[in-house]
Amino acid sequence: MYSLTERHRTLLVLNGIGLLISSALTGWFYFFHLLGDIDLWPILNHIEFKIGGDPRAWNMAHLEGITQGLMLMAIAACAPFIKLSALLARVVFYSALITGWMFTLPAIANAIFDTRGLSFDGGPFAGGLANSLIFLSGWPPIMAVHVLFGLLFYGVWTHYKSLKTADEVAS
Repeated sequence: MYSLTERHRTLLVLNGIGLLISSALTGWFYFFHLLGDIDLWPILNHIEFKIGGDPRAWNMAHLEGITQGLMLMAIAACAPFIKLSALLARVVFYSALITGWMFTLPAIANAIFDTRGLSFDGGPFAGGLANSLIFLSGWPPIMAVHVLFGLLFYGVWTHYKSLKTADEVAS
């Protein structure tokens, strides 16, 4: 049984940092959206710049990057407790990347295009091409997150079963 390789763990941390950076950048747009203009006194003062969208969408886009970035780093940190075959460890790695980025980027796109991306052609919300593309882009991470969580549970359970109890160690 294997854990995630050092290379995979490092790449998960790097991608987690990338997601945190995307969250910081999205946070600036969220900030300016709430203000209604760019106001960074004393550097820039009241520059007219309209950022559309719904504040809830900008909030979600901002928080999605934080959540997913921390998830990738947590998986990397917990890797010693995850025992899987080499193949399943690679599936965990790629499922984690798909989950992290493909939940975050569509959330940012929803904020930019003022869509929801919850159903094809909008459902009860406004539809359109952007909404439908964002909806379709949500399917890979929906599948990946279920594979990811199942394999993480299985990997930790496998590690747990391999541990000796205090009674076994004493004898």
